[in-house]
Amino acid sequence: MQDQVWWVTGASSGIGAALARTLAARGAKLILSGRNVAALEAVAADCATETLVLPFEATDYAALPAIAEQAWGWHGRIDGLVNNAGISQRSLAIETDFAVYQQIIGVDLLAPIALTQQLLPRMVGAGGGQIIAISSVAGIAGVPLRSAYSAAKHGLIGYHDSVRAENEHLGLKVLVVAPGSVRTNVSRNALNADGSVRGESDAAIENGLSPDDTAAQILAAVDAGTRELVVAVGAEAMLAQLRRNDPDALFDRMNAMVQAGYAQQMKTGQEN
Repeated sequence: MQDQVWWVTGASSGIGAALARTLAARGAKLILSGRNVAALEAVAADCATETLVLPFEATDYAALPAIAEQAWGWHGRIDGLVNNAGISQRSLAIETDFAVYQQIIGVDLLAPIALTQQLLPRMVGAGGGQIIAISSVAGIAGVPLRSAYSAAKHGLIGYHDSVRAENEHLGLKVLVVAPGSVRTNVSRNALNADGSVRGESDAAIENGLSPDDTAAQILAAVDAGTRELVVAVGAEAMLAQLRRNDPDALFDRMNAMVQAGYAQQMKTGQEN
């Protein structure tokens, strides 16, 4: 990846920051985007490569043409795009305000679509490149307390699968990644039923995979030409497998989890 230009969204922390560091170690030049300028600058300082800190609001769709123009014009190309920015949810659908669905689907699905649509003609016209979309195990298997998040992440998979089908023969490679629990701020920043920020993590996330290990697996999949990668272990890996191979067993398992008090355990921080 020496001297390739990679654009990473959601680059201020977690998987995005880890991917930025790993890409930099491989010699890539980086465009780092998100909303937290100070955090983006801190990530840039960790990357021993040429960087462009390009903050923007993911759902400011009207601003995207100018943002994409600036990014492309930095070196006259973009070789890789990482669609990583997103927010999660921790609330039952029956209790969740519709505005929460609008916000999560806007950030997690429409924003990456809008950005990709800006770059797609340019990347294909330049001979192709690589797109990495960070979905989730919850984008393969709908799980409790994440109906908006699952809807957005399912959609992210569908969109990128279609983009791959249409453009792979033109040199555009697409890798969809479905992580399970990774030690990031995803749960702490998740939205409650009323749209407020949860403000605390949970046991599954705190005991999850490290962002650096996740980034290493993702770039190894890029090297191998992989199209879809599940980065999960144990029960979470099984959820993704069941959704494809035995969906009724998965649905029964999800139903049993809720009946056993999963939602109440999450609210009190006592989940397994």
